[in-house]
Amino acid sequence: GPKVNDFASRPSSMTKNKTRFNSRNDTFPPPSQRSTRRRSKQLIYGYCRTVQRLYHDGFSLYTRRSICIRRSLAWRRRGEDLEYRIKELEKSLGSTMEKSASERKGRVKAQQALREALAQTESHDLHSTIYPMRPIGTIQSCFSTRNGTPRQPLLVSLARACLIFDPALVPPASLEGLEDYSHCWILYVFHLNTDIEKLWRKPSQSKLKAKVRVPRLNGERKGVFATRSPHRPCPIGLTVAKVEAIQKDKVLLSGVDLVDGTPVLDIKPYLPYSDSIQGASVPNWVKEDCSLAVASVSFSDTFSSSITTCWKLIEKKSLYGSADELKGLITQVLSWDIRSMSQRNKPQDTSAAEIVYHLVLEGLDVSYMIDNESNILVQDVSLPQNLQDVAES
Repeated sequence: GPKVNDFASRPSSMTKNKTRFNSRNDTFPPPSQRSTRRRSKQLIYGYCRTVQRLYHDGFSLYTRRSICIRRSLAWRRRGEDLEYRIKELEKSLGSTMEKSASERKGRVKAQQALREALAQTESHDLHSTIYPMRPIGTIQSCFSTRNGTPRQPLLVSLARACLIFDPALVPPASLEGLEDYSHCWILYVFHLNTDIEKLWRKPSQSKLKAKVRVPRLNGERKGVFATRSPHRPCPIGLTVAKVEAIQKDKVLLSGVDLVDGTPVLDIKPYLPYSDSIQGASVPNWVKEDCSLAVASVSFSDTFSSSITTCWKLIEKKSLYGSADELKGLITQVLSWDIRSMSQRNKPQDTSAAEIVYHLVLEGLDVSYMIDNESNILVQDVSLPQNLQDVAES
């Protein structure tokens, strides 16, 4: 045929390329199919990541759950151990309480038996019964000796003392509330009695003095239980004092009639509604208040300088604040005739009027004289050379 037809019948290069491209359709899909596959891969990848994350989360959750289970088991075991220990403690507590209750019953029975035995004791065997009492404190008083100590409380308002308690027996909390009372009772021991050793150590050899001399009756005798004599079958004294202040284990008192070093057995608050008895009667000889009062108390010219000198030596340890207070104490103490019965009944002549008496207050020796009209002249005050010799004079 003609060449044109031959050329037309031959495939051109574009036709070949197109044929080649169409023959590779399986390898290179159209764009729509490629985007679909890409999305599928992304979905598969996301699914795998999700499955991996879920697996990891599940494993961690399982681990946490196992840890919680182990911990709960451990706490359960601890709780069981605590319950067991609590039961054991309850058992031991119950047994201890039963034991203490039985011991208490035994003590009560023993005390009842002891009281019954004491009640059945005959009168001649009373001396064999002993009730031990231990002093709870000691008095630090302005009265160094028995001589000059007031015969009754509250007669000398400036008489001061300090009650020092034993901390092993009296804790400070025992004194709480005592400051609300103005006065208190004090039970003490007459420790300076000359027959106290024989009375306690050899009671069978000590004889009771049924009657004692009464200073208000100029030596007339009365029954010991009708007086307040310190010489008693049981040398226990009772006095009342004003409560000035409380300092930890100390009680400051005033108006006392106690000697320095007096052992104290007990103190009790003073209650006016029960301790003060309206209409109480006493013998006539007790009502004579002025029987032992002196006419006057005066001081020598050199006394002021002497007490000023002595005050500088005892100022730090004294219960008083100045030398004037100490002088007031001397005046109040000597306002009563503190001499013994033998000294007062001694015949008063010219030589006897010159007798010098001594009084020890706050550790100082006070010398004085008294005339026939009961006028006292305080001569001097000094530091005592021998306290025992001064007390005897």
